[in-house]
Amino acid sequence: MSNAKLFLVDDHLIFREGLKNLIEIEGIGTVVGESSNGKDFLENFEKSSPDLILMDISMPIMDGIEATKKAIKVMPDLKIMALSMNGDEEYYYKMIEAGVKGFLLKDSGIREIEKGIKAVLDGDSYFSNELLRRIITNLGKPVEKKTGEKELLSSREHEVLVEICNGLTNEEIATKLFISAQTVKGHRSSLLSKTNCKNSASLVMYAIKNKLVEI
Repeated sequence: MSNAKLFLVDDHLIFREGLKNLIEIEGIGTVVGESSNGKDFLENFEKSSPDLILMDISMPIMDGIEATKKAIKVMPDLKIMALSMNGDEEYYYKMIEAGVKGFLLKDSGIREIEKGIKAVLDGDSYFSNELLRRIITNLGKPVEKKTGEKELLSSREHEVLVEICNGLTNEEIATKLFISAQTVKGHRSSLLSKTNCKNSASLVMYAIKNKLVEI
């Protein structure tokens, strides 16, 4: 079993139990804590020193947006991944602004859960393809692009951006583009700087909304 320590936050006990069983039986990690709302999570997560939080968005008492903001103030390097279901799309930007590193759909298969958890633990962001389709469907009118915005990116940066939006990790992008993972990291940093995005998750949303990529 992986030694990754995970903390589950969701107001549905049966969902938490099912997810915990999947994670531990498949050897993806160990669930070191559970909470049914953001307030209880904030009171308990530090003592278990988790590597990754799987955070529901809509919960009673305190939702995932507020809980994420407050947890990251306490531990700025904390890795949090949102658990999303149909209808949560309107909250995606708020969760990204709060500091989440990616999104997992609640009805994802175990292999996708494993891939998403591994990506975020490795320092990448993660969006499932189905979730990206939902984002595109629900974005509405795109933001007006500034003249020459796409041209600010080099051709290589644009290639890297496309693969980030396709959910590839730094290592997978490096293999696909025949460059080093360190070079990919450099391009990722440049993309964040040029678009004024604070993390890879917000970069994905920015790129889709501004039609810098086609998914």
